[in-house]
Amino acid sequence: MVMNMKRRGKTTSSVQLPTDAELEILNILWAAGPSTVRDVHTQSSKDTGYTTVLKQMQVMVEKGLLERSEKFRSHVYEARIAQQQTQQRLTRNLMQRAFDGSAKDLVLVALSSEKVSASELAEIRQMLDRFEKR
Repeated sequence: MVMNMKRRGKTTSSVQLPTDAELEILNILWAAGPSTVRDVHTQSSKDTGYTTVLKQMQVMVEKGLLERSEKFRSHVYEARIAQQQTQQRLTRNLMQRAFDGSAKDLVLVALSSEKVSASELAEIRQMLDRFEKR
């Protein structure tokens, strides 16, 4: 599925899927908002050096995953694509690669892999009801 959303000349479908290391940086930026490399390095759960985080974020700018603002003394980075869009792209990719395109199989494996709380199940039921009414 090609997404027609454009930001600064690139469509989201032309942006590569993030690696695990890139996804950790994106999760930090989605939670914290625009941040410097130092901010991201401080919040990172990995024992990675500052220059490694800097290089990774520079590569992510080149790949179209991040935007860098040079308005301030320190460069400020932010995610170029919203968290939900990235999650949808990753899920579609996983569904195609591991579940032969079956959303049902993906959901069944996800629900059977981890204990799901009663409140999460109630929320899932509400979502299914909304999807059914479409």
